[in-house]
Amino acid sequence: MLRFTKMNGAGNDFVLLDNRDRSLSLETQVIAKICDRHRGVGADGLLVVEPAQQGEDFRMRYYNSDGGEAEMCGNGARCFARFAQRLSGKNGDVSFETMAGVIRAKMLGENVQIQMSAPHSLALNQSLSAGTAKIVVHSLNTGVPHAVVFVGDSAKPSDQPSTHPLLHSLREDLDAVDVRTLGNALRFHPHFAPKGTNVNFVTQTGPASIAIRTYERGVEDETLACGTGMVASALIFGELAGATSPVQVKVRGGDTLEIAWEKVGDTWENVTLTGPADFTFDGEIAIT
Repeated sequence: MLRFTKMNGAGNDFVLLDNRDRSLSLETQVIAKICDRHRGVGADGLLVVEPAQQGEDFRMRYYNSDGGEAEMCGNGARCFARFAQRLSGKNGDVSFETMAGVIRAKMLGENVQIQMSAPHSLALNQSLSAGTAKIVVHSLNTGVPHAVVFVGDSAKPSDQPSTHPLLHSLREDLDAVDVRTLGNALRFHPHFAPKGTNVNFVTQTGPASIAIRTYERGVEDETLACGTGMVASALIFGELAGATSPVQVKVRGGDTLEIAWEKVGDTWENVTLTGPADFTFDGEIAIT
């Protein structure tokens, strides 16, 4: 029997495992079975605590629900931090190694603030075909690759001619977007080959606030939240709309999280994601 803890970060749910003794060796199909919502625990992804290799407190391994390992997960990282702290009894902040770099987490009660690795590979105003539609797509890597599409009022033409980038995208409300179909088309678009991308549909809700829906690579469906997607969307929103840090991001699960950053020249520094990381239950599952 395999002992596990179930957690969620803003509705993005995870199974967490303790592998500090390196006794676990989970195959792809086993991870997929654990994450299966009908035959397993059910989760968007699986997180494993391992010993650090480069002097930090822990090492985080993250697997999507299809069993494939991914570089990083923002909501998962917050859950990982609280889980690792509970396992170790360590007081105060924690740091851990990921495939995307070192993540530092600050405990704020039941919320966690994580300092993200440096975003890179910004590309704005890419015109791509998704089915019969031509869509303006922006992209940024925030530990994993993300595409961002603006929709709703911020994407509609105004009465006056404008070259504002937010005005040239999907002209429907966020709730009406077919996230599964459009997200899948962009996730597997040749432009993002060979690894593909996560896809975020975003609408502006205030001078420094947005709402977001996300199609996640590896889950291959819409999820209630995606931390790295929130960061990518907030930073691109800042670039296009001139919004200053911090930006509030409301996710499909109903929570509102905060993205903050410092802009130094053309680069972002001290990018943080602050939001909930909740324990749901502990249990055991047979993996044979």
